[in-house]
Amino acid sequence: MPKVLISDKLSPAAIEIFRTRGIEVDVKTGLSPAELRAIIGEYDGLAIRSATKVTKELLDAAPRLKVVGRAGIGVDNVDVKSATARGVVVMNTPYGNAITTAEHAIAMMFALARQIPEASASTKAGKWEKNRFMGVELTGKTLGLIGCGNIGSIVADRAHGLKMRVIAYDPYLTETRALELGVEKVELDALISRADVITLHTPLTDATRNILSRETLVRTKKGVRIINCARGGLIDEAALADAVTSGNVAGAALDVFETEPATDSPLFGLENVVCTPHLGAATAEAQENVALQVADQMSDFLLTGAVANAINMAVVSAEDAPRLKPYMELSRQLGAFAGQQVQSREGVIRRIVIEYEGHAAELNHKPLTAAVLAGLLAPVMAGVNMVNAPVLARERGIDVAETVHERPSEYQTLIRVTVVTDQQTRSVAGTLFAGSRPRIVEIKDIKIEADFGRHMLYVTNQDRPGFIGRFGATLAGAGINIATFHLGRAEAGGDAICLVSVDEPVPEDVLAMVRTLPLVVQATPLNF
Repeated sequence: MPKVLISDKLSPAAIEIFRTRGIEVDVKTGLSPAELRAIIGEYDGLAIRSATKVTKELLDAAPRLKVVGRAGIGVDNVDVKSATARGVVVMNTPYGNAITTAEHAIAMMFALARQIPEASASTKAGKWEKNRFMGVELTGKTLGLIGCGNIGSIVADRAHGLKMRVIAYDPYLTETRALELGVEKVELDALISRADVITLHTPLTDATRNILSRETLVRTKKGVRIINCARGGLIDEAALADAVTSGNVAGAALDVFETEPATDSPLFGLENVVCTPHLGAATAEAQENVALQVADQMSDFLLTGAVANAINMAVVSAEDAPRLKPYMELSRQLGAFAGQQVQSREGVIRRIVIEYEGHAAELNHKPLTAAVLAGLLAPVMAGVNMVNAPVLARERGIDVAETVHERPSEYQTLIRVTVVTDQQTRSVAGTLFAGSRPRIVEIKDIKIEADFGRHMLYVTNQDRPGFIGRFGATLAGAGINIATFHLGRAEAGGDAICLVSVDEPVPEDVLAMVRTLPLVVQATPLNF
C-alpha cells in the first residue's frame, strides 16, 4: 500500500480522499527540516503547501519517494532539478486557485485606483479627509497583462467587464488565443509604454526575473499603477520604490515579495503602495480546491501511473494510463534491449530514433519515449526512470527523435527503436501480442518473433549448418535449460540471429564458451 506524508496543513477532505482510495496517510505539520528528513524515508508521496522546503538534502533522505504534490501553483519551495535527478515527479495544482488569485489582482487594482487602504486608515483615525483621496476610474483605461495564461486570461475577462482595454505580453500567447480572449498581443516595450495599469501573471524563471527592472520602470507611462500577485522577484522592489517616490509610478500593489515572509521592504513606508501577505490563494474555496486536487492527482499517480500537472514529466491522463501501461512496458523493454547491446559493445550513444506505427502512432507518445530512454539508460546508470531519463539523455548530448508513421503497418501496433553509436547503428522493434504482452518482432531488420524473458541470450552468427547443435550442446553441458528458442536470418547463408530464453543467468565462463563456437559473431546476455 502506498504511503503519503502531509507536512503542511491541508483540508480534512483531502486526507479522506487518500484514505478512501486505499493510500495510507500521515499528517505531521510544523516539522523542522531535520525532523522531516528523519522520517521521509518511509513515504512514497509528500503533499505540501508553501511552508515545507523540499531540498536536495531532503530528497537524498527519501529513497522511496515517488511524487511531491504542491497544493498551489508555485513550486519555488521545491528543488525541482534535484527531484528530477532522483526521478521524483513534482506536481502542482495550477487551476484550483486561479479564480481566487485573479480576483485578488482585481481587488488590488481597485484598492490602488481609489486609495482604499489609506482612506480606511485615515477615517478610522478620526479624520474626515474627503478631499485628500482623489481616485481614478478604471473604465476606459488600458490594462497591460504580463503573462496571459490561466490566471491572466481570467483577469482579462474581468477587466472587459470593467470596460477596460486589455493588451498582453506573453511569448506563448498565439494570435488565435488572443483573439478568443479579446486582448491585443503586444511586445513588452509596447505594453510598458501604453498601459495605465500593469499586472503580472507569469512564473518566476531566469527569463522573467526582474522583468520590471530599474531600466524598464523608467520607460513606463507616467502615472502607471503596478500590481504583482504572481511571484516575488518579478519586480526590482528597490527600483519600484524609487519610481513611486519620484511619481513616475502612481502606485503599486504587491501580494508577493522576493523574500518571504517579507518583514522589511523599501515599499512599506510609502503611500500609494498596498501590501498583502501572499493572500492570492487565501480563500476558503481555493484552499479546499487545491487540497482536493493535489490529493486526487497524487492518488492517481501512485495507484495507476496517471500524471497530471507535472512540472518535470510528460502528462498521462487517468483515462490514458491503463491504455498506455502495456505500451510503456513494451517501450521500456525495447530500450533495455538496445541499452544492453550498447553496454556490451562499449559504444557511445549519439542518436536515438523512436518510430511509432499503427495504434502506437495514435497514442500520447511522450511518456512512451521517456520509457524507452529509461530502459536504454538503466543498464549503465542507477536510479533511472521515466522522470529523469529525458534529462539524463539531454545532459549526455544524446539526440532523441520521434517519428510517427501514418502508413499501414504489418502489425496492429509497432514501436521501433534505432540507436546510433560512434561505432554502429542497430534497431529493435516490438509489438503487443493479444493487446498486452510485449513481443520482439525485428532485430537489425531481421524478422524474428520472441517474447521477452527474464533471462535471455542474444547471439549473432553466420547462417551455416551445425551452429544450432553446437550452441544447444554447449548450454546443455553447462546445465543451462532453454525455455524458448527463436531464430531469424536476413537471407540463406547470410547473417543470422538467435534469441533464447533461459531459466537462469548465463555465467561468464559459459558465455566465453559460446563466443568461441564456430560461426558465432557475438553473444550478449540480456536481463529484463
